[in-house]
Amino acid sequence: MPATGSAALPTQAPTKGRSQAPSQAQTQGPAGEAILRRQRVRESAARTYARSFPIVPVRANGMTVEGADGRRYLDCLSGAGTLALGHNHPVVLEAIRRTLDSGAPLHLLDLATAEKDDFTTALFESLPRDFAEQARVHFCGPAGTDAVEAALKLMQTATGRSGALAFTGGYHGMTAGALALTGNVAVKEPLPGGGEVVRLPYPYGYRCPFGVGGEAGTELAATYAERLLDDPSGGVVRPAAMVLEAVQGEGGVVPAPDDWLRAMRRITAERGIPLIVDEVQTGVGRTGAMWAVEHSGILPDAMVLSKAIGGSLPLAVVVYRAEYDGWLPGAHTGTFRGNTLAMAAGAATLRHVAAHGLAERAAVVGARMTERLRALAGELPVIGDVRGRGLMIGVELVDPEAEPDACGARPAAPGFAVRVREACLARGLIVELGGRHDAVLRLLPPLTITDEQADAVLDRLAHAIAAAAAGEGAGSAAGSAAGSAGGPAAGSAAGSAAGEGR
Repeated sequence: MPATGSAALPTQAPTKGRSQAPSQAQTQGPAGEAILRRQRVRESAARTYARSFPIVPVRANGMTVEGADGRRYLDCLSGAGTLALGHNHPVVLEAIRRTLDSGAPLHLLDLATAEKDDFTTALFESLPRDFAEQARVHFCGPAGTDAVEAALKLMQTATGRSGALAFTGGYHGMTAGALALTGNVAVKEPLPGGGEVVRLPYPYGYRCPFGVGGEAGTELAATYAERLLDDPSGGVVRPAAMVLEAVQGEGGVVPAPDDWLRAMRRITAERGIPLIVDEVQTGVGRTGAMWAVEHSGILPDAMVLSKAIGGSLPLAVVVYRAEYDGWLPGAHTGTFRGNTLAMAAGAATLRHVAAHGLAERAAVVGARMTERLRALAGELPVIGDVRGRGLMIGVELVDPEAEPDACGARPAAPGFAVRVREACLARGLIVELGGRHDAVLRLLPPLTITDEQADAVLDRLAHAIAAAAAGEGAGSAAGSAAGSAGGPAAGSAAGSAAGEGR
């Protein structure tokens, strides 16, 4: 199937032959090395992606990023899912230029503007109809974590309650309330308590919290939640909200079964608990539907939206049912809620995704990539599980020599995952890790990915995994890994795909 809407995104012509990954000095050159050195000295120890990818991007187009040294990479990180249309898409650039040329004010707090009105219209047109008809929108600070905070405060105001229900594996941000909801222990341990949050088990087939997996594990997760809430000695005071992700992203790309999502909606509705769905990473076509809630058909009480809704620029909102709109003026405020450029870029992105069927395209390409990766798992036992929805794909790496648990899952292999990530970068592919123990390779390519680019991503990933499994360093030639990769993912295009990253 051709890549709808991607004609304006040129792909690189493949270069034949095997390619040797350059050394660090060769990779960046003097200018790039100096920039990286200053970053290490000036920036905080909390920097993350800069540690994983020691490159200095200077140009980007579509899915391709070019470093200061002239090397080009296929970007499967996409700004952690922000770049629905890839880098510098013509539709986004045109919206930004048009706004700049119009003389529109770029910052107006929360005053009404034509750009804000147009973005709100485009957003409401994209939402499930029954939800949008009774919805209100609140513009937050420009990060998803602030929108999570706003959603919590909204429901606390509406219900008069303070606690929240959240899930194992969840990720909702780094501010106090959002961090309290987040499941990752490592980022929470150094901090004082972040609020009263009851943690419920999220259905995770490969590493089932109940040790049974499959539909039985999903049913147990729903039953446990319902009975705990109804148990007068269960210790759970009725909360202000339940917060969940329809597909956990940072948690390791774990899709929630649709039946479980419907059960959570029923359980919360019957008990008067507002349901907040965090669509910061899953929204704008990423999972094969415009919004991930559409797969199950549930209508939440609030949706938290950010990342792709700004068309690559910072923007975050909460959309919620009007009956919860009990805030006083200024109840959740902030200086940077009126980014005119982000609203123009976001409206253009939402309409382009809808007009060109890019959500449907994501479903088709994502299914094909997932199928091929599962076939590769049969050739490479270091791949424990392949899962995802649309173009939100996770590849969990494991120790194939270890004994499996009751569900057949082997222990995670975080050290090996780091070597794979390095081997991918050496082959011109940017992928990041997530999940339990950071052992899940996460693929978040733009929705505009072409069939040729999808094949190149899979070839490079297969070679990188095979090379790491064979004990080869990141500097080994990609071509030498082709024979080890074997199987359907290491076809005749292997050499040219590897050279394309140069």
